[in-house]
Amino acid sequence: MKKVTTMIICVFALLLSGNVMAQKFAKLDKSPLDISYYRTSRNATPMAKVIYSRPQLNGRDLSQLAPNGKVWRTGANEAAEIKFYQDTQFGGKSVKAGTYSLYTIPGEKEWTVILSNDTDVWGAYNYNESNDALRVQAPVTIGEPIEAFSIAFDDNQMFLAWGTVRVAVPVSI
Repeated sequence: MKKVTTMIICVFALLLSGNVMAQKFAKLDKSPLDISYYRTSRNATPMAKVIYSRPQLNGRDLSQLAPNGKVWRTGANEAAEIKFYQDTQFGGKSVKAGTYSLYTIPGEKEWTVILSNDTDVWGAYNYNESNDALRVQAPVTIGEPIEAFSIAFDDNQMFLAWGTVRVAVPVSI
């Protein structure tokens, strides 16, 4: 009888402890993380990669989410991060191999694209211009609407696209 009682208590304790130790997981992020690679051919070793979050317009105007003339984290959540695996030409300027935060300053006719030495930062709240590695200007073009902010590489260019706005920065080794 004592063994049965002990066994019942142990089973009951195990059942209760399972609920206490249950892990709670966050819901899916509304701005999912994405990665874009720069390669010279399909199977080539990457020369650069960008890690960023993809905010959605959801009926909002782009100028509300990435206002002209203000530093933007180039995506959502943590500032976008770009890693160059070797010394590279970015927007016609030399950049050393390494990891940088990718900021932009949207404009009507052109965007300023910024590589910052500050990494692992949330948003652009503590952006410090004195830590810029380089800045380049990129003209704005208009294209088909895209709901989610996107970054892609093609033909030796890095493209930023959201809404109808397109920005291209030349990239080469």
